[in-house]
Amino acid sequence: MALNTILRTLAVATTATFVAAMAGQAQDKTQIMFSDVTTPDVPRSQAMTEIFAKEIGDEFEFKPFFNGTLIKQGTELVAIQRGNLQMAILPPSDFAQQVPAFDILGAAYVVRDAAHLKRIFDSEVGETFRALAREKLKVEILAPAYYGRRQVNVAGDKEINTPADMAGIKMRMPGGDSWQFLGKAIGANPVPIPYAEVYTALQTNVIDAQDNPLPNDKAMKFYEVTDQIVLTSHNVGFGMLIVGTDLFDSLTPEQQARMRSVASKAFDWSTEQYLQQEEELVSFFEGEGLKVYTPDVDAFRAYAQEQYLNSDMSEAWPEGMLEQINAL
Repeated sequence: MALNTILRTLAVATTATFVAAMAGQAQDKTQIMFSDVTTPDVPRSQAMTEIFAKEIGDEFEFKPFFNGTLIKQGTELVAIQRGNLQMAILPPSDFAQQVPAFDILGAAYVVRDAAHLKRIFDSEVGETFRALAREKLKVEILAPAYYGRRQVNVAGDKEINTPADMAGIKMRMPGGDSWQFLGKAIGANPVPIPYAEVYTALQTNVIDAQDNPLPNDKAMKFYEVTDQIVLTSHNVGFGMLIVGTDLFDSLTPEQQARMRSVASKAFDWSTEQYLQQEEELVSFFEGEGLKVYTPDVDAFRAYAQEQYLNSDMSEAWPEGMLEQINAL
C-alpha cells in the first residue's frame, strides 16, 4: 500500500475515533429539560440560564424552554412524573391538584413577603412540604422562587377599595380550583385563561382584570391594555423549582447538594432583582398613565380569610400548619 494511502487511512480512522469519543462524552451528560411559562428575560428565567445552568456542573446539559413552548401550562408536573420533562418551576396550586395540603401555601394572605417565604422553606414547615412532594408526587423541591406580590390590574376607572367593589369584575386567574378560589376570595368573578392569552383577552374585553406581580405586568405589557393597578398584595407569587426523583436519586450526594446549593443561590439573586423591580415599577406604571393605589388591605384580608375558613379549601390544610406559618 502506498504511503499516502496509509496516511489517509490513519487520518480517517483517527477522525472517526475522535468524533465517536466526543459523541460518547455528549451522551454521558445528564440532560435536564426545563419548562416555564414565562419569558426568558425575567429574573427567574435569568437565574436559571445565567446561574443555575452555568454552575450546576459540566456533567449536566441544561435545556430551557420558555413561554410554555414545550409543555402546556398546568401539565408540567404530570410530564415530570412521566419522565417527559425533568425540571420546572410550579406554583403551590399545581401541587395541590394531587396533594391538597399544598393549597395553604397559595391561599390569600398566608405567605406575607419574600423574607417570610424564605423562612418557611428554611423551617420544619418547608421540610414537611419537601417530604410530601417526594412521597406523594415523586418530585424533589430544590428551592422556592419568589417573583413578587400579586396585585390586581384593572381595565376601566372603577375604584377598588374593598372586596365588594370587585363584584362583577371578570378577572383572569390560572386554571385549577385553587387559583379560581383565590380570585373569589378577593371578591372577583374568576375566569380561567392561559397566561400567554391574557393580553389579548384584556384587549378584546373578554376579561376586565388580571392579577400578577408587578414585574410580570411589565414583562407581559399588561399596562398597555389596562388603566389601574390596585395594590392588594393578596398573594405572594412564587414557584418551587422541582426535579423528578428518578433523576435526583440517580445523582451522587455531592451532585444533589450542588444542585440544591446552586438553586438557592440562583433564586436569592432573582429575589433581589424582583424586590428592586417592585420598588421601582410603581413610578413606571404611573408614567404610563395608570392609576396605582392601595385599597383597604385589612378589609381584603378579613374577607379572604373568612372565605377560606368557611370553605372546603381549608379542610386539607395540615392541622396546626397555619399557626406554624404565622409564627415564622
